[in-house]
Amino acid sequence: MKINVLLLIFALCLGGCASNQSYLQLTPVTGDVARIEGRMITRAEMDSVVVVASFEREDMEYLAMDIEIKNRSSHIIDFDPSNFRYVALDANEDTLHDPRNQTLVLFRTAANPALESELVKDKVAKETRRLKTAKVINTVLLVAAVASDVSASSHRQSRESWVRNRVTHDGMYNLIQAKRVIDHGVFADRMQRYDFESYRWRELALRRTYIQPGESVRGFVYLPKTMQASFIKMLYPIPEASGVTLTFMQSTTKQKPK
Repeated sequence: MKINVLLLIFALCLGGCASNQSYLQLTPVTGDVARIEGRMITRAEMDSVVVVASFEREDMEYLAMDIEIKNRSSHIIDFDPSNFRYVALDANEDTLHDPRNQTLVLFRTAANPALESELVKDKVAKETRRLKTAKVINTVLLVAAVASDVSASSHRQSRESWVRNRVTHDGMYNLIQAKRVIDHGVFADRMQRYDFESYRWRELALRRTYIQPGESVRGFVYLPKTMQASFIKMLYPIPEASGVTLTFMQSTTKQKPK
């Protein structure tokens, strides 16, 4: 009964949290900005390298940016998505400082898909070990509960003691079963997330590649979120040049972007 009440409270809390959820929205404010098929897209060029960018969506702890790189030079470009970075700006477009070290400018570097793919493998292995450990603990708890139940039942006892014993041990069995369900539920939820993360880094993200002259690549670049930023000034560095910069205004909305 107590477990059902706790689950009900937990569900109500989740419902309340969901109704108050805010979503990030990024809108380009520099470069050649245009609205194409309902989406704000910007374009900038430096030293024959063209960057076309738009905000796709929030993706867990990242901002998924739809990026296309065009090589209009006469040489091959070694493209690495983790070279993308941004500086966080306040409402006056002044640089924010890192809350962990006020002497440093708050900047973030794009995720490295190759590295993140390996980290997902580590997460999967760790979660599998966690479930195995939980199974061992559950078995130990069940054996202890059965031993205690047998020991208590083997002694002569009053009606009140017998009822108290049954209530205590039935509660123990129910808690162990509830823990089993929770352990497997957490495992399933996390594995589902890791499956998506693996797919994201393998199929959706732009990966390091060589872009031939006259060719282009397109995909998602994942920037870590900075909730306190009002603007983000994104940079793609270019050797022997200042690099391509694009600024996006960051705002929050209660309506989930489509």
